[in-house]
This record gives sequence, structure tokens and C-alpha cells, in this order.
Amino acid sequence: MALLELYTKYNRVWIPDAEDVWKSAEILKDFTPGDRFLQLHLDDGTELQLPLEGDGRLPPLRNPDILVGENDLTALSYLHEPAVLHNLRVRFVDSKIIYTYCGIILVAVNPYKQLPIYGDAVIHAYSGQNMGDLDPHIFAVAEEAYKQMARNNRNQSIIVSGESGAGKTVSARYAMRYFAMVSKSGSNKHVEDKVLASNPVTEAIGNAKTTRNDNSSRFGKYTEISFDKRYQIIGANMRTYLLEKSRVVFQSENERNYHIFYQMCASADQPDFKSLRLLSADKFNYTNMGGEMEIPGVDDRAEMAETCRTFTLLGLKKDFQADLFKMLAGILHLGNVVIKAVNSDKSSVNTTDAHLTAFCDLLGVRGEEMCRWLCHRRIVLSSETVVKPQPMERAINARDALAKHLYAFLFDCVIRRINQALQVPGKQHSFIGVLDIYGFETFDVNSFEQFCINYANEKLQQQFNLHVFKLEQDEYMKEGIPWTLIDFYDNQPVIDLIEAKMGILDLLDEECLFLQGTDKNWLQKLYNYLGSRPMFEKPRLSNQAFVIQHFADKVEYQCKGFLEKNRDTLYEELVDIMRASKVPLLADFFNEERHNSVTKAVKVKAARPGVKPVNKQLRSTVGDKFRSSLYLLMETLNATTPHYVRCIKPNEEKLPFEYDSKRVVQQLRACGVLETVHISAQSYPSRWTYIEFYSRYSILMSQVELRLGEKKQTCQTVLQRLIPDSNQYKFGRTKIFLRAGQVAYLEKLRLDCLRTACITIQKHVRGWSQRRRYLLMKHAAITIQQYFRGTRQVRRSLTALALKQAWAAVVIQRHCRGYLVRRVFQLLLIATVTVQSYVRGWKARKRYKKMVEEHKALVLQKYARAWLVRRRFQTMRRLVLNVQLSYRVQQLRKKVEEQNKENRGLMERLTSLANTHAQAMDRIQALEVELSKASNERASVEEREKKAKEESNQVIAQLRRERDKISLEKKDVEQKLKDSLQQMTNNFEDVKKKLMEDLEREERLRKVAEHNSELQKEDVAKEITKLKEDSRRLREEKVRLQGQAEEDTRLHQELQEQLSQLAKHVKVIPELRREINSLKIEKDETDRKLSEQTQQTSEKINLITRQLLGEAKEEELILRLKKETTEAANDKGNLLFAFDGLQNATRLVESQLQEQKENYESQLEALVFKNDHLTRENQQLQALFQEKSNVNHSIGQEVARLTSENMVIPELKQQLSEMQRHRQELETQLKEQSTAMTEKMTKVSNDLQGRLEEECAKRRLLEEGSRESKREREELERRLEELKEEMVQLKRLQDTENEVKIKLRQETSRLTAENMDFEEQMDMKDRTIKRLQDQVKALQAPVTVSQKAAPAVPKEYLGMLEYKRQDEDRLVRTLILELKPRGVVVNMIPGLVAHLLFMCMRHADYLNDGTKLKSLMHAIISGIKQVIMDHEEDFGILSFWLSNTYHLLNCLKQYSGEEEFMKHNTPRQNKNCLQNFDLSEHRQILSDLAIHIYHQFINVMEDALFPMIVPGMLEHESLQGISSMKPTGLRKRSRSVLGESGGGESQACSVASILQLLSSFHSTMAQQGMEAQLQDQVLRQLFYLIGATALNSILLRKDLCSCRKGMQIRCNISYLEEWLREKGLQSCSAMETLGPLAQAAWLLQVNKTTDEDAAEIQQRCRELYTVQIVKILNSYTPIDDFEKRVAPSFVRKVQALLQERESSSQLMMDAQYRFQVTFPFCHSTQALELLQVPSSLHLGFLTRI
Repeated sequence: MALLELYTKYNRVWIPDAEDVWKSAEILKDFTPGDRFLQLHLDDGTELQLPLEGDGRLPPLRNPDILVGENDLTALSYLHEPAVLHNLRVRFVDSKIIYTYCGIILVAVNPYKQLPIYGDAVIHAYSGQNMGDLDPHIFAVAEEAYKQMARNNRNQSIIVSGESGAGKTVSARYAMRYFAMVSKSGSNKHVEDKVLASNPVTEAIGNAKTTRNDNSSRFGKYTEISFDKRYQIIGANMRTYLLEKSRVVFQSENERNYHIFYQMCASADQPDFKSLRLLSADKFNYTNMGGEMEIPGVDDRAEMAETCRTFTLLGLKKDFQADLFKMLAGILHLGNVVIKAVNSDKSSVNTTDAHLTAFCDLLGVRGEEMCRWLCHRRIVLSSETVVKPQPMERAINARDALAKHLYAFLFDCVIRRINQALQVPGKQHSFIGVLDIYGFETFDVNSFEQFCINYANEKLQQQFNLHVFKLEQDEYMKEGIPWTLIDFYDNQPVIDLIEAKMGILDLLDEECLFLQGTDKNWLQKLYNYLGSRPMFEKPRLSNQAFVIQHFADKVEYQCKGFLEKNRDTLYEELVDIMRASKVPLLADFFNEERHNSVTKAVKVKAARPGVKPVNKQLRSTVGDKFRSSLYLLMETLNATTPHYVRCIKPNEEKLPFEYDSKRVVQQLRACGVLETVHISAQSYPSRWTYIEFYSRYSILMSQVELRLGEKKQTCQTVLQRLIPDSNQYKFGRTKIFLRAGQVAYLEKLRLDCLRTACITIQKHVRGWSQRRRYLLMKHAAITIQQYFRGTRQVRRSLTALALKQAWAAVVIQRHCRGYLVRRVFQLLLIATVTVQSYVRGWKARKRYKKMVEEHKALVLQKYARAWLVRRRFQTMRRLVLNVQLSYRVQQLRKKVEEQNKENRGLMERLTSLANTHAQAMDRIQALEVELSKASNERASVEEREKKAKEESNQVIAQLRRERDKISLEKKDVEQKLKDSLQQMTNNFEDVKKKLMEDLEREERLRKVAEHNSELQKEDVAKEITKLKEDSRRLREEKVRLQGQAEEDTRLHQELQEQLSQLAKHVKVIPELRREINSLKIEKDETDRKLSEQTQQTSEKINLITRQLLGEAKEEELILRLKKETTEAANDKGNLLFAFDGLQNATRLVESQLQEQKENYESQLEALVFKNDHLTRENQQLQALFQEKSNVNHSIGQEVARLTSENMVIPELKQQLSEMQRHRQELETQLKEQSTAMTEKMTKVSNDLQGRLEEECAKRRLLEEGSRESKREREELERRLEELKEEMVQLKRLQDTENEVKIKLRQETSRLTAENMDFEEQMDMKDRTIKRLQDQVKALQAPVTVSQKAAPAVPKEYLGMLEYKRQDEDRLVRTLILELKPRGVVVNMIPGLVAHLLFMCMRHADYLNDGTKLKSLMHAIISGIKQVIMDHEEDFGILSFWLSNTYHLLNCLKQYSGEEEFMKHNTPRQNKNCLQNFDLSEHRQILSDLAIHIYHQFINVMEDALFPMIVPGMLEHESLQGISSMKPTGLRKRSRSVLGESGGGESQACSVASILQLLSSFHSTMAQQGMEAQLQDQVLRQLFYLIGATALNSILLRKDLCSCRKGMQIRCNISYLEEWLREKGLQSCSAMETLGPLAQAAWLLQVNKTTDEDAAEIQQRCRELYTVQIVKILNSYTPIDDFEKRVAPSFVRKVQALLQERESSSQLMMDAQYRFQVTFPFCHSTQALELLQVPSSLHLGFLTRI
């Protein structure tokens, strides 16, 4: 349908208005194309003829009232600015709802009032829900981000923007609080608390009071919350943007500085702040400029305590806090430093200024330098440095610049420390970023800060537009709708204007390079270069500003201060003073800043190529830094999935729930909400699923269309019939896409249809009422006529004779009729009695015959089943034994084969050992060659050393010649270098001292080396003697081990023969495995002992070999060692030839020790000679230096010549240092060569040791194999004897089993007789069966004879069960750990396990065995805990043990001997009471255990019930046909009221599903014998969960607040009440917990217009809180136009009536609340002495006493 056809009479439109922006009007006359005016009727009663523009543009249509107030603005039929503005106004002002969706945006309007919608209960309610399931909320956006991160494994971002005072900081804080609540980690590091604690700190140092907001964030913040693989918070990281530093030194009127200053001033009298010399805030210049010292309702002193607490929680040390507060106090004192003007070009600071002194003391700087450089500046020229005084204005600017830099440093430092505190060890798996950034700003005077803020918003708006466009395209592609390009605003030209080549930022940075650059010159460049750009304008009346056309509005920027703020310079002299500070925090910062200024900044790629910087310092401007950080931010956001929150400030006066349309529409235009609406409106803004469309507009369908069956096809057919123009809609795969206005048209058709139906119904009802009235009047008239006519006729015909005859006839009739009736009654009575007697006799005979047959069948079945079970058991046992024997034989054979393989492998390894040793000798020969090379290198090094000595002698000779030359010039320059002489003398003394110290150090090292060599020789001699003894002992062990190896081989052959014989014995073979294992153990033990001995020996050999070979450096020694090692290698398989080689090496080393000693002595003498020679050279150099000093002293007039001659001394020093360095290099080379030779010899010795260890290991394996063979043979003989004994025992057991079977048969017959006696007693009570007694006695005669043959002596039991102490674990395992309630215990009496356990306790008490009783109680409690722990989610197990624990607790009370529990006991039960022990302490433990089981039991039931509550109680249609869907916009619900849309889950979740689950719970509890009082408590808790969860959903879902939904809820409550009546549970008070839900349902249905209605609501809704009643009334949403919204005036009336009521301010009910559980004592009539143990429990080890 065309949009023009909707401009008909009675429809409403929006027209512009100067005050309210838009106002509503009603059309008085249908519009036809060509009309020049549109006749309207305004809301105030006036009529208006609205002239239409030349292009025929009509005013926007207003949405139907049914669509106003929707959760999602995209659900509106007409998407335009007035519709959005009106919808927000209705929700905010009338419904008191601050959150609204607009597609992917959450619009948050600041209420300027605390609302009860942020509690923990609300967080739990939104946790796990889809975004459209509940009303819009910041928690819903946070949950969507968290869910997408976990589901898609993709990082998320929440972008919170808006004006100052719109609530950005609070929204971001609530989002982070939500993440901290739903992702609690199990660690003890409290990461979530630290993340939340960072907010008060950043607000204290980064927030301030402005005219728009009392807690305005003066910086941008992006917080990355890190999550691990389990999606729990493991840390966070914070990035800040563009701190407003100018606020530190200047505040406008009615504004404050940053909060931290006022908090410190308010806490000045605290002990920690007394040393800071703080005053009140009104006495500091930096805090009293705005005139506002306090914020209403804020206690700065308490906020300071909270700030310090969060500092401590974040782990910031006290020292850091103290330095931080010192610097902050120093900033305040700096602002009070008085700078006086001496003249127009000069200023000064008094050195006695108290505030300057305080500043210097706190920051640890020198006061004189501060006084000087605050008022002066050093200017460095090419040829000189000039100190220039500064005028007072520039000095004040320098002071303020220092204060701003200090505060900015503190801010960055605190942020870094917070990030360090929030970094927890662990790998980040994903993150969610929360961006709290300034929105678009425009003021009367806009400067550099506003320019940067609006630049950032341009970038964010571009990213937002592209994201919205992409989502729109994805939606169309997903639904298969043809995609057409949508025209939307692209702000790329504005971004190019700012950041592209020759853009505003580039020109600004270029102007900042010039020292004489000014704002005017920069502005003129902007006019010249950018004047032709369409987005750039020059103001008509100003030459000091420029205008940029932003996406939100035109903004005029004043150029004053742009350059200064972009440079952000600070005098270098003040920086140097700060670097010298005694406060490490301050000094480190300025030192780091100097270092960072050299590094290269981040490069940002602009939209277009920019100008190449002329100077490296260009990249250090504020604008460039901000552009770089903004680029990084956009990269981060583009790599994440964004979620948008737009905060709106409703009014400038900060009044609660006041709505200023002008301010709101400005912000909507600036934050992108209207752009989203514009993009959606250009295509198909209204989108309905086929189910929603079918449910809403089924009233417009014909009967033929309804019978089509396929709902999708039905919707397409109806829509094609209703809207012929196919361009107005498109059919997707799951949705119908409608253009703007089509939903309004369909609503109009639906309303017309409903109105026609209503008129028809009214017509028929009124006709029926009038007809009924007419018929009643007609009947009354006829009745009156009838009586009147009858009376007249009676008066005419009535006489006395006629009356007597009539009375006589009546008497005769009475007696006659009585006689006839009595006669018939007598006949019927006789017949009935006869029939009854025959029927009863026949029934009795039939019953008796059936009982006899059943008894015989049972006896036959019993014996037959027993015989079958015994035969099956014997067969199975034989099969199992055969399988076991065959399996064990196979395993034993495999084990023997593996052992043979291992033995053969050992022999092969022994033979290969000799080959490996030969290879080792080849390696030694290679090492020998390397040693010869090392000796050659050593000789070359000595030759180089000689050459170096000769060169040094030449240098000394040259120095002497120069000395002679200098001495000739000595007399001429003696007077002119007197000062230089003193300085050179001091330097010479230092050099002399260092040389002497080096000489002494070398002497000490020489002595230490001599001493070490002597000690080493002594140690080598001792180790050689030890080595000889060890080698001799190892030879003896070698001979012994060879003999053992031969013996083992022989024993192994014997063992194989024995195994072949033993294989014939089937019963012995299974035990061979154990014997082999024992042999392995002994083998391992022998191996371990032998390896320890061999390891000790090898370690000694290794040590000695290293020492010997490390000292043997001569070629002759190496050759001799090689020769002897080769001879040893030719030995015939000798395993210990290595030891012989070591002995030979030892002898060779001893022969060479003397030679080495002589070499060392000669080397030491050479070193002594070198040291003496160097000492003499140093003395000569000292003399030369002295002479040089005297010569320099005589130089006076010739300056150039002085410079050239002074270069001689550094050359001398350089030559001396080169000589020392050369000597050190020679020593280093010698050491390296010796170290390399030592390492090579060590490697050879290690290889030898490894071979020895392998040979010893093989030998140990052989020894262990022989020992195992002996043990196996002995074990086999022992096992043969044991098997014979077991055969004898088995025969005895068979005999005992036969005896037991005979006894069981006798007991069975006795029990059968007892059962027949009981039946006989029951039959005696019936008269009709007396005749059958003789026959029963005759049948019992054979049984009596058998009883006489084996008489059963009656036993009297004491109600105790005896068990052995060692059977305690078996008892607990059988009755507790392994018991299955669904199997054996189903047919038992209630609490059977508890009674059996108590009977065991009684026996321990009867024996007066306290240890046994305590052990049993501990085992029972531990066993129950173990079962509960292992089956935490098993409802049946928990129910069973809750019941039995309760019964056991009752038994302990009933038989405790206490009078209060024995009132109802029988005398026999009193005899069963405990006699010796008091178990009251154990009763308390059992009670605590029962409480724990109860809570776990409740948790399991709640987990199963909770997902069904909302679909079953609120969404399911118990009353079919009264609900109707409304459009939900972009945010579709995950579940629907129709089963087809929700899938299988929604189909199952109905009231019947809830009742079925409750019935299952109740039947299980009843079947397992749970007491009725305990069942009542359980059901009360479950009904409370149903009521609380349903009510919370109503409070959080606006679509559930309607009259029809109230009817559904009341119907569902009635079903629950009926279920309680059917189960006989009316007295359990469960329905009382549904009181709040029932009252909420009633509140939705009741009239809500008059004062009487308000009074009735006050009287009826007693269990609802005031805030809940108001919330339901504000959220009430009509489904049809026939319903009316609740007027705000009525809500205020109800609020006024409810003010006197004392109620909680909590909106949500606590669904996690638990009623206190009680376990009342319940007397048991069960007699312990009559209780028998069922055989199915397998408790044969228990004996009844």
C-alpha cells in the first residue's frame, strides 16, 4: 500500500514545533494528491491548516498507540526522528524505563536518580539470557558480549559514549561489575575485586565536577578485561586518552578541580597527611577558582578513605602512596607561589615564600633554583648562552605548565601501577574491552580539546556506520533478500579534512616547528589550503576561528591556544630541576621522558598521504600522539565485535525523569541513533517472523487460508491479498520484511476487523438482552392473568360437598398406594437377599480355590527356580575356572619366552663391550693429535710475547727522547701553567695508586697459585693409592661375577626343564606369575646394590682421571698413555682393562710431576722477572710524568702550542693501557688452551666410565636372573602344598553348604506354615467363610506332620545385629556405598537402612564397647558423605539418603533414653534404648549432615525446575486464543509463546511439564519413605522458586505486563493449587509462597483508572513491595487498542497511598533464598525385634541377637 493512502481522517501526524521539537496532530480531512494544505487538529483543541512545501512533502505519520513504548525502536512501523523521540519520552517519563534498544544500540537515558535495577539478583536474572528475552538493560549488553566471546571465541568491545553528565562512567562501571559477577574465578587473587577497585581510583584522579555533571570523566578510557580458557577474569589493562590537564590550573565558574585535591584537603588533619602542610580547599588557588568547594551529598573525607582502601587493595605500596600524595600536595602549594612583576619584562619570586618552601621540601628540589628558573629562561645561541628574564605572565604560564606536567605524570604513573596490579600470571585467551569515551561536544567557545574529542567521535561514527551497514547486509543475505545499496551519510571527507595530507593536524604540527609560529599564522594557512573544502568554512564575522561541518552539527573552533596546547612545552631548566629531585618517583619520570623523547613514535597511516615531517620533534606533539593512540584504538575495535551504548542526558538541570526534547534530539543526532534509524528506514525496517505474523494477523485470514496448514504459505497468501504492491514487502527464509508504514496499515486493518466484530457482538448481545427482557415480561403477564382467571373460576364453582368428597378421595388414595408400595418392597427384599447369599457364596468359593492354586504354584516355582539357579551357578563356576587356568598358562609361557630373550640379549651386550672400548681408544689418539697442536700454539704465543717486550722497549726509548726534547722548553712555560700543574699532579697520583694496586694483586695471585699446586699434588698422591686398592677389589669381584654368571646359566637350563614339567599341573600354573614377580623384586634389589658400588667406584675413577689427565700436558706423557691403553685393549675380553689403563696413567703422571714442578718454578721466576721489569718501567714513567709536569708549568703565552703539547700525556696513558691489555690477552690465551685440553681429557674419561657402567649393569642382570630362578622353584613347591590344603577346605565347604541347604528347606516350610496361619486368622473374621475352615485344616494336616518331625523352636530377638570388628568396612560398603535405591530397596519398608545401622549401634552399646561404637558412627557418617559427594546430581540417591539420615536421627532420639522422646514408646521399645553411651554429639553431626543433603537435594530439583518456570508459567498459553504477539524489532526473543518457534524445548515446557516434574519429585520422596513434614518443606521451597522466578521475569519483561497475560498466570496458579489438592498437600503452606505472583497477576487484570481502584490495589497487594507495584504499573503494555495504558497520574496516586507502608526498596525477589529447614522428631512404631534382614542385601555376616 502506498504511503500517501495512509493520510486519511483520524490518522495522526507529527509537525515541527519550536519548543517541543515535534508535536502531534490529527488529520481532519483525507489527503488527496494536489492539495496545498493539510487540515489538522492539535492536541490543545486548535485547528491548523498546514501548508505543504513545493515538493509535496507531507509531515511524518505517527505510529499507532499499540506500537508506542516498545523495547526496540526498530519495531516501530514509522521510523523517523519524531517517532524515536516520542517513544523514548513515553518510556522514560511515563514508564520510568531508562533503557531502550535501537537496533544494535542500547540507548541509556540518565534518570538522575538511584534505581533498584542493578542488584545482584538482577545480574543473576540476566545471566545466561539472550538479549531479547528480558527488557533492555546494560546487563543485557554485557551478557551478549560475554556470550559471544565464549561462543564465537572472538574478542568483544562495549563502546559507551555520550555527553558529559549522560552517565557514561556509571554505565561502564556497571558493565565491568557484571563481568566480575558472572565470571568469578576460583583463585585467591581476587582479580574481580581489583578490576572493580580500579574505578574509584581513576574517578578520584580523573573525574571532576562540571556544570553538567558532578562526576564528569575528564579523560577517555579503554579497559580490556582479560579472560582465560574457562572465561574467568584473570586480569585487566587500561588505556587512557586526552586527559584534560588544563583543569589542574583553571576551572570555570561552578566547577571543581579533580576530586583527589578536595579529598586530600578534607583529610588534612589525618596523621598520614599532616606532613603535607595542607590547608582547606578554599585557600589554594588551584581549587577555589570555580567557587565550588563541595558537592551535595558527597563526603570528600569518606571518599579519601575509600581511595586509600582501593590503593591498598590494588597492591600499591605505602611508599608509593606517600610519594603520590607528596607530589599532589606540591602541586597545590605550587599554585599558591606568588610571582611578582619587577617591571614589564621581569618578574621575581620571594625565596621565603612558605608555599615555595613546602613545594621544594615535598618534591626534594632546591628552592634557589626554583626561584631563579621560574622567572628566567636560558636561550642557547650558536656562539653563546643567554639567560633572559621572563615577564610575570610568562612566569605564571611556566609555573602552570609545570603543574600540568606533574599531574599528567602522576595520572599516567597511577594508571601504569593499576595495570601492573591487574596483570595476573596466566595466558590471556580472550578479552572484552569497555570504552568509556567522550561524546560529541559543542560549546560557546570550542578549543583544542573539543577539536580532538570531535575528531575521535568522527572516527568512531565512521566505524559505527560501517558496522551497521555490514549487519544490515548480512541480515539480507541470510534471509535471501536481494541486496540494494543504501544511501547513508559518509563522514570520510571530514576525516580527510582533519588527518589527511595538508590537513588541519599536519598544518598545526608544521606551524609548531617554528619558534615564532602563532595561532593566527596557522589559521591563515587553514584559510589558504582548506578554504575550498566543502566541510570547512570561514566565519563571516570573525578572523579568529574556523568552522567544521561534523556529522552531528557545525562547530566553530577558536584558534587561540591551539599551538600552545599542541606543543605542550615545559622549560628545560625546570625539567633539569625535577631530574635532580630527591623523590625517586619524580626523578625517574623525567629521566625516562628524556630517554623516550629520542625514540621513534608510532606511525599512523592517514586517510591520505601526509606531509613528511621536517623535524624529528614533530612527532612529539599532542595532536600527533592523540592521532596515534586513536589509530591503535580503531585497530583494536575493528578486531573485535562491537556493542554500542549511547548515553543521553535528558535535561540540563539534572532533574529526575524530566525530558527536554531539544537536548535529547541534539544528542540523538550526535550519537548515531538517528543514523541507524535512517539506514533501517530506507529498506525494510519492519521484520516479523512467520509465527509472529501468523499469531498477530490471523484475524485477517479467511477460513480457507487458515485451513492451508503451512503457516509460512498462509502468511504469504494473506499478505499478497492485503497489500497488492509486492515492492512493499519481501519474503525471507524465516522473516517477512515490510517497508515503513505497512505495519501501521496492517494494524489499521486489524483494528477495523476487531471493531466490526465488536459491533456485531454488541448487536447480538443487546438483541438477546432485549428479547430476554421481553419474554420475562410476557411470562409475568401470562402468569398474572392465569392466577387472576383461576381465582375467579374457583370462586364461582367451589362448595362444601365438593370439598368433603375431594378430601375423602385423597385419603383413600393414600392408603391404597401405601399398601401397593409395601407389597412390592417385600418381594424385592426377599429376592435381593436370596441373590446376595448365592453371589457371596460363589465369590468365596472362587476366592478359596484361587488361593489354593496360587499357594501350590508358589511352592513349585520356589523349588524349580532354586534348582535352576544352582545348576546355572555350578556351570558358570566351572567355565570360569577353566578360562582362568588356560589364560594363566598362556601368560606364564609368554613370560618364560620373554625371560629367555632377555638372557640372550645380555650375552650379546657382553660380547659387544670389547668392540666399543676399541672405538674409545681411537678417540684418545685423535685427542693426542689435538694436544700436539695446542703445544705448537703455545710456542707461538711465547714468541709473540717476546716481540711485545721488544716493542715496549722501543716505546720507552722513544719516550726518553721526547723527555729530552721537552726539558729544553721547560724554562719558557714555567709560570703560565701553574694551575694545570696541580690538576695533572692529582691525576698522576691516581694512576700511580692504581698501578701499585695491580702489582699487589698480581703478587697475591701468584702466591695463591703456588699454594694450590702443592695441595693438588698431595691430593693426587692420595687418590692414586685409593685407586690401586679399588682396582684390585674390582678384579676380585670380576672373577666372582663370572663364576656366578656360569652358575646362573646352568640354573636357567634346569628351570626350563622344571617349567616344562610343571606345565602339566593345571592348578599350579596360575601361581607362577606371582613367583616371577617376587624374583624380579629380588633381582632389582641385587641390581641396585651392585650399581651403587659400581657408581661409587666409577665416580672415584672419573675424578682421578680428570685430575691426572688435566695435569698431563706434555706430548711424551700422552704417547706413553696411548701405548699402554692400546696394549690393554688387546686383552681377551677383559672387562676391567679400563682400570689397568688408569693405573698406568697414574704411574706416568707420578713420573712427570717432578718435571711439571720444575716447569712451574721456571714460569714463576719468569713472572717475577716480568713484574720487576714492569715495576722499573712504572718508576721511569713516574719520573717522566713529573718532568712533564714541570715542563707544562713553564708554558705561558702560546695557547695553540699548549694544546698540542698536552696531547702527549693521553698518548702515554694509552700506550701503557695497551701494554697491560696485551699482557692480559696472553694470559687469557694460555688459560683457554689449558681449559680446552682439560675438557677433552675429561670427555675421554667420561666415555670410559660409561662403558664400565654398562658392563656392570649387564652383569647384575645375569645375577638377578639366577636368583629369580631359585626363588621361582622354591615358590612353586610351596604353592603345590597350599593347593592341596585348599582342596581339603573346599570339600569341607561343600559339606557345610549341604547342611545349610537342608536347614533352609526346613525354615522355608516353617515360614509357609506361619503364612497360612495368618490367612486363617483373617478368614475367621468373615462369617461367610466359616464353612471353609474344616477344609483348610485338612489341607494343613500334612504340613503339621512335617513340622512335628522337625519342630521349630520359637526365638525371642533383642533388636540388635551382631557384626565383627573387621566387617565394619564391609557393612558400610554394603549398606551405604554400594546400595542402589532403585534396585533392592524399592520394596523395603521406609528407613530400613537407618534401622539396620541403628541395630548395629545398639549391639556396640550393649557390649559397652565405646571404641567400636565411635568407629561405626564415624564410618557411617563418612560413608554417607562419600555417597553424597559421588552423586551430587543424582536426585534418587539424594532423596534416599535424606530420608534415611532423617530416620537414623529419629532413631537416635527415640532410643536415647530421654523422657521427651520416650512418651509414645511401647514397653518393648523402651527396653531397646541405649544403655551405656550418650550419642547427642553424633546427633548434632548427623543433623548438620542432613541439612547439607537437604540443600544439595533442593539445588538438584531447582536446576531441573528453573528452565521450565518462565516458559511454563508465563509464556505457555493455558487458555488458548487470548494472547497475541507484538513486533519485537531487531532483538527477537529466543523463545516464543508458540511451540513451533521455540523448538522442542518450548513445546515441552508448559504447566503440564512443571506438574509432571513435581509429581515425579513427590512420588520419589513418598516411595522412599520421606516424612510428610519434610516433604512439605521441600515443596514450599520449590513453589517459592516458581513464584520468585516468575515475578522477577514479569518485572524485567514489559511484554508480560498485560491483562491477558495476567489471566494466563492466574490460570496456571490454579493448576498448581489443584495439584496440591490432588496430592493432599493443602496444609504445606506452599501456596502462600505464590502470593506475590498471584497478586501481580491480579494487578495486571484489575481496573487502573479511579481512586477506588488505587485504594483496592493498596488493600489487595499486601505482599508486593511498593517499588514492584509501581514497576508493574509503569510497565503495563496494552496488546490491543481496546486496552488503555496506565496514566502517570494514577501511578502517582498509588505511590502516595503506599508511602505509609514499610517495604523494601529491592525490586527483585531473592530467588536464591532458602527457608530454614527443620527436622522435627517423629515417633516410629517399627519394632526392632521384628525387623528381618532381607537376603537381597547380602548381609550374611550380620547375626540377629
